[in-house]
Amino acid sequence: MAGETNLEALLANMQPVLAKPTYVFCTVDAWPQALALDDVWMTCQEVEGRTFILTRARAEALGLAYEMPSRRITLNVHSALEAVGFLAAIVPKLAALGMGVNPVAGFHHDHLFVPVGREQEALAALAQISDQAWASS
Repeated sequence: MAGETNLEALLANMQPVLAKPTYVFCTVDAWPQALALDDVWMTCQEVEGRTFILTRARAEALGLAYEMPSRRITLNVHSALEAVGFLAAIVPKLAALGMGVNPVAGFHHDHLFVPVGREQEALAALAQISDQAWASS
């Protein structure tokens, strides 16, 4: 199934869904032996080391240092990997609220990691973006 490429359709149909756990970002030089692949929500290999996104509870259980306790919002529309402008239309609206956001693209969906305590504000902003897209289509 091909993903959506039309920006207005993506914005109108994004259906944000808030995940329950708190996630954190960790970085290590090598994969910790006690860390199972199923513990990790996402990983990225960088020159400086490997970045993990995992639940705060799991990071603390493993004794891993972490930053940015976040809530994950999945934009529940199948965005094509080659779609243009989807996150570029969303992130500035959250930035205008003074909210840092870490967007991550998966094969099917885009995900936003927003600071703990600001998730409802982010969801309200996303609903407004979606409503505006519906109104203009």
